[in-house]
Amino acid sequence: MKRLLLIGAGHAHAFVLEALANKPEPFIEITVVSDSRYAAYSGSVPAWLAGECSLRETQIDIEALCQRVGANLIISTATSLRVVDREVTLANGEQLTFDVASLNIGSTLALPQQKSEKAPYLLAMRPLSSLHERWQALQDRVARLPSGGEQRVVSVGSGAASCETLMSVLAQLRQKRPDITWRGELLSASDAVLPEAGWLPRWLIQRALRRAGVTVHYGTRGESLVEGGVLDSAGHRVPADIVLWATGAMGHGWLAETTLPLDTNGFVEVGKTLEVKGVPGIFAAGDCAAFTPALPNAGVYAVRMGPHLADNLRAACQCQPLDEWQPPKRVLALIGTGDGHAIASHGAVGFAGKWVWRWKKRIDARFIARFNPPFSR
Repeated sequence: MKRLLLIGAGHAHAFVLEALANKPEPFIEITVVSDSRYAAYSGSVPAWLAGECSLRETQIDIEALCQRVGANLIISTATSLRVVDREVTLANGEQLTFDVASLNIGSTLALPQQKSEKAPYLLAMRPLSSLHERWQALQDRVARLPSGGEQRVVSVGSGAASCETLMSVLAQLRQKRPDITWRGELLSASDAVLPEAGWLPRWLIQRALRRAGVTVHYGTRGESLVEGGVLDSAGHRVPADIVLWATGAMGHGWLAETTLPLDTNGFVEVGKTLEVKGVPGIFAAGDCAAFTPALPNAGVYAVRMGPHLADNLRAACQCQPLDEWQPPKRVLALIGTGDGHAIASHGAVGFAGKWVWRWKKRIDARFIARFNPPFSR
C-alpha cells in the first residue's frame, strides 16, 4: 500500500482525484489536506465579484470528489514538511506520513507596508481560498458609507487579474451603492497593461478600462499605503479609499522553513516531470510551483498540468518512470470586463464582445460541473 498525500485542493489536484476515481488503484491510499470542503475555481471569481453568480457557483466540491475516489479529506492546512521523515504537520496538530506527496496550494501576496492608521482599506486578492471573507468585509464597510460623496478604488498591478478584478469590483460597487460616485485607477509598473500580450489584446483592455471609467498610471509601482492613498516608488501619493492588491505573488511562508528548493519568490522548484528538483517522490503544481522556463501565475497552467500530474503521481506510486510535461506556447485568456462583456487574448490575436463573456461563462460552468456531482451544483 502506497500513501499518496495531496496537500491543497487546487485545480491540478482536482484532475488527480478525477483520474484516480475513473481508474482506481487499490494499492494507493489517498489523503487530501484542504482548508475547506470547497475550492474556488479562479476563472469564475470575476463573475462572482461582479455579482453575476453566487460564491457556490464558483466552487468545486472537494469533499464529494474525495468520496468519489475513496480519499480521506482532512480540513486543515499544512504548516511544515520534513522531507527526510516524509512527514507533514498540520495546523490542527495532526502529523501525516506519506510515500508520495504533491503540493497544489496556490500562492499568496507580498502585502504593502501600511504607514498610517488612516491608510486606505486594503483588499488583497490572494490567497484565493479566503477571498470571500475579505470581499464580504469590504462590502459590509461599503454598506455603512454615508450617501453621496466619492470613493476612489485603486488597483495595483498591470496583469489580467488586476484589470479584471478592478472592473468587476467597480461594477458591483456601483450597482450596490449608486448614490456614491465610484472612480477607478490602476497602477501599472510597466508601460502597458497586459504587457505579455499582443498589441490588439492590450488595446482592447485599454478600451475596456476607459469604458469602466478607469484611469491608468503607467510606470507607477505601488509600494506602500499611507494616509489617504498609495505611495509609489518615486515617492508620489496616489489618492485612494480602497486598494485592490493583485501584485507580488509569492509562496506561502511555511515553505521557507522546509528543505525544499525554492526560487526567489518562495515557490517550489520543479523539473519537467513536475517532481521537486532533487527530492524524489514529492511534486508541485500550479502557482506554488516554479517551472523552468518561468510560467505566469495563471490558473490555466494548473489546469494543463493536472492530467499530467495525475499520470506521474500514479507512476511514482508504482515506481515507474515519469514523463515530462510540455507547457503550451500560448494559452487562451478570457478576461471579463464587469459589464457583461469579455476579451479573448491568444498571443497577438484578440477579440471582445458579449458573446465572449457568454462563451467564458459556459467554459467555466462546464469545468466546475466536470468535478461536481449533480446534487452538489
